[in-house]
Amino acid sequence: MKKCPFCAEEIQDAAIKCRHCGEFLNDANRVQLTQKKEKLPVYFRTPFIITALCCVGPFALPLIWFRPRTSWIVKTVSSVIVLVISWFLTKLFITSVHNITEYYNQIM
Repeated sequence: MKKCPFCAEEIQDAAIKCRHCGEFLNDANRVQLTQKKEKLPVYFRTPFIITALCCVGPFALPLIWFRPRTSWIVKTVSSVIVLVISWFLTKLFITSVHNITEYYNQIM
């Protein structure tokens, strides 16, 4: 018999979980259990962020910056990529509008 490190009750030597307090005695089981409990809200999950970036572009960057468990390097790199793509698409849109305007002027 040994004592539980959490509640100090007597438990068997081969015990994986304390029957008195319910705590796992193995660190690996405790880590897996806490990771399952800590689910991200829907708006911080990757598919939602990608969809938001496709729909509203750089206006979705706060979702990346306020997301927990993301390093600042990933946040910075993804922000730079989104801003460069947004700049490129804006220039492409302006060029397209200019070309369409010229085309209508030639027709008239």
